[in-house]
Amino acid sequence: MQKQETNRSIESSYDDHVMPIWKSLNVPVKRASGCTLEDFDGNEYLDVFSGISVTNVGHGNEAVVKAAKAQLEEFIHGCSYVHPNEPVADLAETIADITPGDLEKSFFCNSGTEAVEGAIKLARKYTGSKEVIALEMGFHGRTLGSLALTGNNAYKQDMAPTINDVSHTAPPYAYRCPRCNGAQCNASCADQLERVIGSHTSGDLAAVVVEPVMGEAGIIVPSDAWLKRVQEIAHDHGALLIADEVQTGYGRTGKLFASSHFDIEPDILTQAKGIANGLPLGAFTASKEVADAFEAGDHLSTFGGNPVACAAALATIDELRDEIITKAHQNGEWLASKLETLEADYDVVGETRGLGLMQGIELVEPGTMGPQNIAPRPDSKLASATSEFLRKESNVVIGVGGYYKNVMRFQPPLTISRDQLGDAVEALRKALENVA
Repeated sequence: MQKQETNRSIESSYDDHVMPIWKSLNVPVKRASGCTLEDFDGNEYLDVFSGISVTNVGHGNEAVVKAAKAQLEEFIHGCSYVHPNEPVADLAETIADITPGDLEKSFFCNSGTEAVEGAIKLARKYTGSKEVIALEMGFHGRTLGSLALTGNNAYKQDMAPTINDVSHTAPPYAYRCPRCNGAQCNASCADQLERVIGSHTSGDLAAVVVEPVMGEAGIIVPSDAWLKRVQEIAHDHGALLIADEVQTGYGRTGKLFASSHFDIEPDILTQAKGIANGLPLGAFTASKEVADAFEAGDHLSTFGGNPVACAAALATIDELRDEIITKAHQNGEWLASKLETLEADYDVVGETRGLGLMQGIELVEPGTMGPQNIAPRPDSKLASATSEFLRKESNVVIGVGGYYKNVMRFQPPLTISRDQLGDAVEALRKALENVA
């Protein structure tokens, strides 16, 4: 007789046999559908985090499941770099069609971290240079190479990143920027990149890596002027601009790719998370000129471009083209306006910001001043307590992030309804009333 699992039995198995790699949201999942999760004790939750911005077309999307099942019945693995196959060929052609600019050739891997590291290898091979600059507070993965790019020591405790030729420049975090005092960071803020190149590099710059919207940093959105200036500086120094769209891609910000919101065309674009709606797949895409710097054997992935995951990705893209992104844009604007009312009504809400259905609510200590007297001190304890209240009292699952761990992260499946979004906002209001 099969064992009847409960929340506690699943949690106990995790305690005993799974390494503690992440602070759990404490909702053991038995099944999921659309924007809801169900645990083993029969409780149902509204999910406005979508597995860290992954299930963009909804949990258990019928078209994605059907495509994956159909490919499972054909073949599961043939190593796409040894045996050419249709799902990989079709997906590569589709990505060339939907990505901004003249990005044309893709390499498929298994995760966002791998996509970022592969993009760095390609930039080094193409330029012949070795040094890389990323953003302070940025996040690009947890393997040793990608961790070197990540601009947050919280992820680096007891680790020694193996890419030594990495420097960091200031992010466009306007709310806490001493230059801007809350206004959008502009081109003059981006000029700090010139200072970093002049003082921290040897003039051997291969790439500048940016997230068009910085997710783990706290949903930080740059201005057009800032991002365009960063690209200009990179190109002036013979370097490539790598747009890390692992979290922002596939409709998250109300466009297929966040880069399309800005006046830039990245030289390399990394993807993962929402690309296959939960199946493990990553990619980096470049122009033909840049991509052809790779020669046979320069890079490889045994499971990269798994045909089942690629079939799921093709179905995901088809679903996104079917009004989901348009609705995500419209619902994102609606959500942003509702979150602005929280900012007006509660002193603990320092700022709300975002694009599409990637919205952040920064919680602060009222009446305090932070570093350089530019914003109230971040309140990470309030953010954690608010998340816990939402889960326990309102059955809403929401993310908490930000460099200071004080930002509530609204990143639901893009299929979420206006009513569900409204329920989540009202639940957040109730949580702030009770916790703050």
